[in-house]
Amino acid sequence: MENAQIKAVIEANNAAVGAGDMDAILATFEQNGVLVGQLGMTAQGSPALREAFAGFMAINPQISVHSHEIIQADDIALHSSTWTMRGQTPDGHPIEENGFSTVVLRRQNNGEWLMVIDNPFGNHLVEQA
Repeated sequence: MENAQIKAVIEANNAAVGAGDMDAILATFEQNGVLVGQLGMTAQGSPALREAFAGFMAINPQISVHSHEIIQADDIALHSSTWTMRGQTPDGHPIEENGFSTVVLRRQNNGEWLMVIDNPFGNHLVEQA
């Protein structure tokens, strides 16, 4: 049950990004959540998240998650997944990227799960090795 709720938050975030629905994106994060928007650059809190996602949505990203792994310890969960993102540059060139994502979520007092940290670039250390 908990795993399904956690997975649903990830899927809701990806769907909201694909739809360009900023309010729905922010609804998947805690108020002071963190996004690794670009490798080595983080955005924290709703205003910074809004700015980071606005830039990302300019490429009309469509994200597909290929696998999910969830590890839960009480009110904290780690979601790991592989993903593919397809989009288009403003001048019409197709973009396709693949990666490994790590997301930390926390169960709220009302039982809802929200993202605390979203790092879609979890594979960068492996690529450097």
